Amino acid sequence: MPKTSARLLALLSLLQARRDWPGALLAERLGVSPRTVRRDVDRLRELGYPIAAFKGPDGGYRLDAGTELPPLLFDDEQAVALAVALQLATTSGAGIEEAAARALNTVRQVMPARLRRRIDTFQVTAVERPAARANPRVDGAVLMAISAAVHAREVLRFDYPPASPPEAGDGGGGGDGGVPVPPRRVEPHHLVTWSGRWYLVAWDLDRADWRTFRADRITPRSPTGPRFTPRELPGGDVAAFVSGRFMGAGGAGGWPCRGEVILALPAAAVSRHTRDGLVEELGPDRCRLVLGSWSWPGLAAAIGRFDADFDVVGPPELRAAVADLARRYTAAAPARPRG
Repeated sequence: MPKTSARLLALLSLLQARRDWPGALLAERLGVSPRTVRRDVDRLRELGYPIAAFKGPDGGYRLDAGTELPPLLFDDEQAVALAVALQLATTSGAGIEEAAARALNTVRQVMPARLRRRIDTFQVTAVERPAARANPRVDGAVLMAISAAVHAREVLRFDYPPASPPEAGDGGGGGDGGVPVPPRRVEPHHLVTWSGRWYLVAWDLDRADWRTFRADRITPRSPTGPRFTPRELPGGDVAAFVSGRFMGAGGAGGWPCRGEVILALPAAAVSRHTRDGLVEELGPDRCRLVLGSWSWPGLAAAIGRFDADFDVVGPPELRAAVADLARRYTAAAPARPRG
């Protein structure tokens, strides 16, 4: 690369790293004179970069926002982070999926081959619902190592300390205080996000069963193991499988009990207060609600909390649970005698 071009890239990288740069400091960092810095700034402006000069004892430069997006410069980690974020955006459900996919393709095309390979091995499935609390951060290197093993179909070995108490759907630790826990050996199948957390869906070789593991507790070991032929995930759909594990089902399929009602409430009012249900607008003051729960009485009680009239569409088990709950409430609050 010509010396001038290399210096322009170095200057642009510095201007992106912080808001204000005194001219003398830029010259020192680049090993050139302040006059050369001024010429290089003019060259970047000709290329479309909106670089503003500011006055003062330490007069210098800043990279401002412009009306058009000029070429950007990222270091390796920034480029990988951008590509990962765009891949997540393609499954966000926020209405930007197509634009995110185009942006991801654009970023990928201009990446060096070494970075393209890292991005191509990163595949994630978003099984989203709103996060109820702040979640622990996951080391990006851990996510890349897991995704690389999924992509290569190689057995993954990792340390996985036990959680206390164990979390629903979690792979668990299997050790007691002070007792060394042997590394887990799994066939990694999917890296997913759920409720703001990262999980690995894998076939546990030592337990001969499907497990989900929290990525923030995984410490990968190297090297990875032999290649494997992927097994068929129960139900065939990773989103349904993960939802089922976290909602109490043994595999795919979601909640054990699921019913449908017509509520005398606007859909907007109902959707704000149901996290896993499906809400369909039927009119300004009516909506269809499909909801799940651990039991039929629990589902009937969950519907009652909306404090509105409703009609049960089905199934018969829900209709019977509603009738039984009505009898119990009536018996628990007998009419007071007058007098």
